[in-house]
Amino acid sequence: QGTPHRQEAVRDAFRHAWKGYKAFAWGHDELQPLSKSYSEWFGLGLTIIDALDTMWILELREEFEEARRWVATELSFNRNVDVNLFESTIRILGGLLSTYHLTGDPLFLSKAEDMGSRLMPAFNTPSKIPYSDVNIGRGTAHPPHWTSDSTVAEVTSIQLEFRELSRLTQQPQYQAAVAQVMERVHVLEGKLDGLVPMFINTNSGQFTHQGVYTLGARADSYYEYLLKQWIQGGRKEDQLLEDYLQAIEGVKKNLLQRSSPTGLTFVGELSHGQFSPKMDHLVCFLPGVLALGAHNGLPADHMDLAKELMKTCYQMYVQMETGLSPEIVHFNMYEGSSRDMDVKLADRHNLLRPETVESLFYLYRLTKDPVYQDWGFQILQNFNKYAKVPSGGYTSINNVRDPEFPSPRDKMESFFLGETLKYLYLLFSEDPNLISLDRYVFNTEAHPLPIWTSAE
Repeated sequence: QGTPHRQEAVRDAFRHAWKGYKAFAWGHDELQPLSKSYSEWFGLGLTIIDALDTMWILELREEFEEARRWVATELSFNRNVDVNLFESTIRILGGLLSTYHLTGDPLFLSKAEDMGSRLMPAFNTPSKIPYSDVNIGRGTAHPPHWTSDSTVAEVTSIQLEFRELSRLTQQPQYQAAVAQVMERVHVLEGKLDGLVPMFINTNSGQFTHQGVYTLGARADSYYEYLLKQWIQGGRKEDQLLEDYLQAIEGVKKNLLQRSSPTGLTFVGELSHGQFSPKMDHLVCFLPGVLALGAHNGLPADHMDLAKELMKTCYQMYVQMETGLSPEIVHFNMYEGSSRDMDVKLADRHNLLRPETVESLFYLYRLTKDPVYQDWGFQILQNFNKYAKVPSGGYTSINNVRDPEFPSPRDKMESFFLGETLKYLYLLFSEDPNLISLDRYVFNTEAHPLPIWTSAE
């Protein structure tokens, strides 16, 4: 089971996914592999843009060229369509910027600049905290229909991309807009030991729904982007680093517990002072981020915690009958429980998410312990066993606890190609210079952006 063989298995998986996308969803956002159809989210060929740099890194040149042709001839952002600011920034803007850097092809930079300028109306709010949605054709923006709040993770996880767009275009407005958000959040009341609530109001610029603290959905990538902006900027912006270090201490103090019977370290949630042993699969980004911080000179105990949490995230796969993790697990903390984790019926789905293999990549790259590669290969094999659709593509499944009827959901998220398969390929690579962690920082959609050097 040498690593070239494993890398080839990832390329096979990508080709199989791409075959389904090409046959049934070409030019559309996402493949529905079972019904041999597609679904639209923004109507911008999301899967193609998200997968561009993956194809480049996997050296799938033929597939890359046909995707590039589509971008050159078909991709237009002059559309009367509402997009989510965060999702289109991390997937589309991030994907175009990283592909530009990897290829040097100016086509991708000009498309990135076009998209970036169309997203700017989102920042035109009373507080300068951006709206969640923007119409890229009309240049109008608005919050969701039910609230004037934005999600904290969303408004604080667009910075890497906009900062890089300013650097490349020499136009300061992109960086200025996202820096204002970070400065605002930095001084806000309502944090707990550096942990942030999940919502922020676009009118008042204040946190809302206070008292709930999680590292899962709606808050997760805030913490990731504190560290990564600091790394991107050449480790000069102390405010970002201070906020990150304080937050990690806040996690240790308020959210870290051990399960019973085997004592897995996990990250729970806090709701109005009550601890809940609930952990989203999304939280499995954290081992990788902690390891990356330690690699950049942060305390060594961050790496110890990274390894412990990595083990827990792997167990979220192993302890399921399909060997695939559910969306959410609840850990048992009382003495005498027979198993470490329970999964509620509504939480048993697997969306082909990347967070665990992402962290496996960081831990392998930074420790060289081959056990992380073995764990990742098991996960890939289980995707092949339970999520692969014969006619092409992979599908999310509804029930990771039932290997007989995992109950496919008929959707291949763009991040399966953009992130999950990319991180698996990088995990199986023995070349530390293939997207070196000293030269690139990955955005939260696995699109590598350059670390700024002082020469620039």
